[in-house]
Formats: sequence, C-alpha cells, structure tokens
Amino acid sequence: MKFNTISVGLLSQIKTIVGDANVYTRRDDLERYSHDETEDLHYYPEVAVKPKTAAEVSALLKLCNAHLIPVTPRGAGTGLAGGALPIHGGLIISMERFNTIIAIDERNLQATVEPGVITEVFMNAVEEKGLFYPVDPASKGSCFIGGNMANCSGGPRVVKYGTIREYVLNFELVLPSGDIIWTGANTLKYASGYNLTQLLIGSEGTLGIITKIVVKLIPKPTHTALMLASFTTNEQACGAVSAIFRAGLVPSALEFMERKGIEWVKEHDGINFNLLDGINAYLLIEVDGTNPDVIFGDCEKINTVLEEFDCRDILFADSSAQKEELWYMRRTMAVSVKSNSIYKEEDTVVPRAELPALIKGIKEVGAKYGFESVCYGHAGDGNLHVNIIKAGMSDADWNTKLKDGIKEIFELTVALGGTISGEHGIGLVQKEFMSLKYAEINLNLMRGIKQVFDPNGILNPGKITP
Repeated sequence: MKFNTISVGLLSQIKTIVGDANVYTRRDDLERYSHDETEDLHYYPEVAVKPKTAAEVSALLKLCNAHLIPVTPRGAGTGLAGGALPIHGGLIISMERFNTIIAIDERNLQATVEPGVITEVFMNAVEEKGLFYPVDPASKGSCFIGGNMANCSGGPRVVKYGTIREYVLNFELVLPSGDIIWTGANTLKYASGYNLTQLLIGSEGTLGIITKIVVKLIPKPTHTALMLASFTTNEQACGAVSAIFRAGLVPSALEFMERKGIEWVKEHDGINFNLLDGINAYLLIEVDGTNPDVIFGDCEKINTVLEEFDCRDILFADSSAQKEELWYMRRTMAVSVKSNSIYKEEDTVVPRAELPALIKGIKEVGAKYGFESVCYGHAGDGNLHVNIIKAGMSDADWNTKLKDGIKEIFELTVALGGTISGEHGIGLVQKEFMSLKYAEINLNLMRGIKQVFDPNGILNPGKITP
C-alpha cells in the first residue's frame, strides 16, 4: 500500500476537527510520540493529535481514509512490541484526553470507562466501592486501560482471575471508515453471532479505535498472604509451579524471579533485601480470599509442595509494608534490567509444566550465541519474560546473530506447546516470527479480517502479520 503525506490543506482540516491546541507538528513535540518502551526504536509521525470525543476520532479517520493517510492509535506509550510506533509516518491519534471513568455500576458489577484512563487509577476507583478489577500489568501506574485491551495485557493475578478477556463486555469502536459501533452487549453471556468484542482484544489498534469500554467487576478479596520462596536452581523453582496447581491450590499470583534480576533491582533502587548465598531463583506467591484461616491453610499446603522441590527458605511478609516492598521488587525488575545493559525483551508462554524445560533451553541458547539472560514473569500462567543481555557479545554478533538466537528460543517455545507472546503483543518487532507458530492459512485469515475492517489498510499498518 502506498500512503500519502499530510498536505497543508489536510492539516487545516485536522485542526478544524480537534482544535489547534490539540495538533502537534514541531519535531520536538513529536519526539514523545516517536517511541514507546520497545528497545531504542524511533519513528516520527508527521502530525500528532489529541481528540476528546468519538465524533472527533470518527472525523479524523474519515479524512485519513479518504486521503490514504496512515493512522497509528496510541495509548500511554508503555508497549514493548512496537505496536504504537508510526512506522509509515502519517497521523498519531493519542487517546490521552479520553481519561474519564464514566460510570461504576455497583448493581450490575460493571463499569464504563474511557481508554485513556490509567489502569491503576481505575483499579483504585473501583476498590473504593469494595470492588475489584484484577488486571494489573507491571506498568499499571502509567499504562492506559485501552492499551491493555489492545495488547491483551495481563499481570500477576491472571493466574486466579483470568485474562483481560474475562472482564471485557463491550466496546464503543470507531472503524477506519469513521463509522461508530458498539461491538457487543453489556451482558455476561453472548451468543449472538461473531463476538466482535473478543476479536478486538489483542488486535493492537489495527481494526478500529476503542473509545469506550464496558468491563466486568468482582467483589474485592479482603485478605491476602504473601510469601517469597527461594531455590538453588531455576528448574527447581519452575518445577514447583505446576505442582502447586496439581495439589489443588490456586494462588492469586505466582511470580518467578531470577537472582540476577533481584541483584539489579537492589543496585538500581537501593532496596534492602538479603540475598542468601547459593540461592538463584525465587517464587513470589500470593494467596487471597475472605477467610484468613482458609488462606493460612492454603499457605501451609503450598509450603509442603515447595519442600518437595528443595525450597531452602520461605519468607512470609508480616506487614503491608513488607508486601509492598516484595511486590515493588518484582514490578520494577524490567526497569532495573533496562537501566543496566543493552537488552531485548521477549515474552514467551508455555503450558506451565513445561517451564523447567523452557528456562533450561533459554540458557542453552544463550550459551550457544554468547548472550546472557535475566528471566522473570508470571510463572503461574507459564508466562516467562526473557530479557536478553548483550554482556560480552560483540556489536557485530548482537546485530547479526542475535536474531537467530531469538528464533531458536521461539522455536523451543512453540515446540513445548506455547506461543511467542503471552501479554506484550506482536506489534512490529515480533511479526517476523509469527510463521513459527502459525501456518500461512492462519496468517491469511488474519489478513482477511484486517481487510474487512480496514480495506485501505490505513490503521496501524505494518503490525502483527508479516
């Protein structure tokens, strides 16, 4: 597809739609829209705009569709797969001003929210009413809830409460044509034709722009217990994960962390945490509910399982402050790793019983190609974030051979029954690996869906499908 550039006349029409104050054309102003949190990639749009209403988004898309201007929707810019990078220039539509929690319906345990609301702000708002929205990615303090929808983001509590798909009921959506539709119904059941709402989750802004979201809420758990278990090897820690579930226990969170990751958090943030000699891996395990006796009983049962995997020590958080410190250590690990080295982050996911084989294989691939890795992630879901560290790898090998190493990690992941992204999405940087998981017929079905929604291919072009 050959796209056009934004002419002076089109720019004038754009300003008429959203107002001069919400249109950005200076390179200094466009810099923040040229990148997200994906490595060090920069692509500048020609123009960035901040609309406020679905009608304004509709008018912008009608204009761009008619003139073949590429459009990249953007949330908070916290993505890790390049999904919000305007690789063809064109127009960035930032959802920053869509920042209203429209309604919290306590009778039906639902809420209607705009996509530019910060996830943690929304979580706190519903918690004030005794309700719970359990989708909490590590970047919850800055990411937008709309971006979570676009990337099918998860977080630690997916293991008990399910993915973001479990909590989305309906979207108001602006199509590339400018038409505004609702994708489903505000009901817990839906058997009325194709489920367009579910199709939109994880579509990374390639099919339409979400302008309202209706989500399901649940009652908030009243009590939590948190423990940190230490192991001598990665494989022992990962092996304990599926054993916990086989024992009939379902923690509300079960996170894996390598020792190196904690070392870098200590160095980056100066937290006071005693790393024991000989310990190389940790599981952070949370149990929640409404009955403290039941929670304590589950913790004792988990402790028994952990002992079977040579668990060397268990730290029980004995205060809210200690719980917050342990969670802070896990949530800031990505930032700490990024601050220490040139790196690339991959987002693998396998059936959780295959985690020991996955992490063993990752280390073997690293040894083969000369890179190091720091792994952590949502072990309870089988979701392992692999931070590949340049370390002593030469610039030439980093730029030429690393891709082969990443491919081998993904091949292993798929061979173990997994896939190449659990929650970060495909975006720009993973799309070349899609054929490792999907046959051409699968990819053509995805391309066909894109064609139906976006015949001119203007919306977030160059993402997901190779």
